[in-house]
Parts: sequence; structure tokens; C-alpha cells
Amino acid sequence: MMISEATTFNLLEQDLLLLPQKAIYWQQQKALIITDVHFGKVGHFRKAGIAVPRDMEQSDLATLSDLIHEHKPEKLLFLGDLFHSDMNNDWDWFILWRSQFPQIQIILIKGNHDIIADSHYQKLNIELHNELLIAPFLMLHHPLPDDKLQNAAAYVFCGHIHPGINLSGRGRQSITLPCFAFGSRQAILPSFGKFTGRVAIRSAQNDKIFAVLKDKVIAIA
Repeated sequence: MMISEATTFNLLEQDLLLLPQKAIYWQQQKALIITDVHFGKVGHFRKAGIAVPRDMEQSDLATLSDLIHEHKPEKLLFLGDLFHSDMNNDWDWFILWRSQFPQIQIILIKGNHDIIADSHYQKLNIELHNELLIAPFLMLHHPLPDDKLQNAAAYVFCGHIHPGINLSGRGRQSITLPCFAFGSRQAILPSFGKFTGRVAIRSAQNDKIFAVLKDKVIAIA
């Protein structure tokens, strides 16, 4: 197991570790914050006849397990799109994984892909919310537009758009890396799942952007 090289970031007097596995460890709450895992997406595509490596789902679960063993969180906060669509064989892997960490509180902020019946999550002792205030942060799935951010109950943590930052080099090379994007009132987290894309985002002048490389997180702006 590789020990992650985290980047520390203090926000509203809260200590956050930005992890290269595209998660945040919130030290005061002893919580891992993760979004857009999309478990079951591999099974969904394979069911449709699209060739995708079978071990990709297990790889995401193994990464999550490594983070738990390393940081020993008391709770996991999933900011939506935990499972990609309807139940498939990958759900069995998720059940097995949950059985290994029965003591951890798991909270799911439901996203647009979370269409599995609530009862299945509740059987696994997973709490479900549409939004959740854990001061000083408000946990959502979808980012709020600027006009609604003005009236938000707290600083927003969210996902959904799989943010990336485009970096250009010499010779016209460019790459879009996943990133953590901290605005004045809202943070958008990168998608945790390996079988997800990313969209380059526009940032405001005072935003704090952290790009995710293979083994570290670096400040871009």
C-alpha cells in the first residue's frame, strides 16, 4: 500500500488534506469526502456489450480501502453518484466491501445517477440525504449557480461535473488533469472513479485550484 502524499489546505479554520486519490480527508470531522465514484459503471457497460476491464471496479474499492486503512476515518461522505445506474453484479462487490468496514458511518448525498432503491442502501446501514449541513460546510451533489450561492446556508462542497484543469506546455502539448476547485463560496471535487472523464473548468481570479497528479496534488492557482 502506497502512503498518499497529501496537500494541506485550511478553509474556514478547517484542516483539509487533499489526496492524490481524488478525495479529501477532513481532519476535524475524521471524515473522508468523495464524489462521483460511479460504482457499477463497468458492469453497466459490459452488460451493453462494451469491452471494459472487469477489475476496474475492484480497483476503486481497493483504493478506497487503502484510504480507510491509512487515515482511519470515522465517516465517509459520498457527494453523489456513488453507483452509476441500476443494480448489476458490481453491487455484490460493494456489499462485500461494506462488510469489511461495518463500524464506519457512511453518508450518501444522492446524485442524479443514484437511482437504486433507498432500501438497498439502508440495508447496508448507509444514510441518505439530498443535502447535509455539517458546519461550516453544506454537502451537495450539484454545484450551485452564482445567484443561488449568495443564499446558500454555508460554504458548498459538491461534485457532479468531474472538474479538470487544462495545462499547456512547450510544443503545443496540453493535458487536462483532475482538480480540486475552491471558489469563494463553493468547492468542486474531482471524480473519484477511475472510469470517469473530466471537463476543463473556468476559474475566477481568486479561486484556489489544485491539480491531481499520479502521486501528489499541486497548487496551480
